[in-house]
Amino acid sequence: MDLVLASGSARRKQMVEALGLRTRVAPVDVKETRITGTVDAQVLHIAKEKAQAVADAHPGCMVLVADTMLADPDDPTLALGQPDDAQAALAMLLRLRGRRHRVWSASGLRVAGTWTFDLASAVVEFSTFSDDVLAELVHSESWHGKAGAYDLAGAMAPHANLVEGEEATVLGIPARVIEALSAL
Repeated sequence: MDLVLASGSARRKQMVEALGLRTRVAPVDVKETRITGTVDAQVLHIAKEKAQAVADAHPGCMVLVADTMLADPDDPTLALGQPDDAQAALAMLLRLRGRRHRVWSASGLRVAGTWTFDLASAVVEFSTFSDDVLAELVHSESWHGKAGAYDLAGAMAPHANLVEGEEATVLGIPARVIEALSAL
């Protein structure tokens, strides 16, 4: 079965293709306007904005949209998205180093013309890694395109521990959506 992945995330593409689905990548370009409120409400709002942006595109195809954000460890209403540059990545990694944080992923899946939305969270804890490791993480640009400036399955793997929830959620697609896609 074919799936249109309305995301430019290489990690999401890899996750979907691992299920044996033929994937066509067609990123949706929306201005991710943040709303006030909790991070879960914000990330679900953005997933719905993305779904609306592709509402008439790809008729007859199954379509997946998704978004991921982190809740600031000190303020659960403050969302950490993707850093714009190395300085922002450094600031995020410094804020998260040695601490736990909650990651939220929301998705919309259109099957037979009907959208279903899902929201999930997981908790990740970073070790108190050295400044040398911090510098390597920033200079490697492994933060590029990643919420919270890291990839749990990439360069951050040796320095992070999944405390609660599913790895798929942290990587960008709620685990229940992965299960639903694997059943197709």
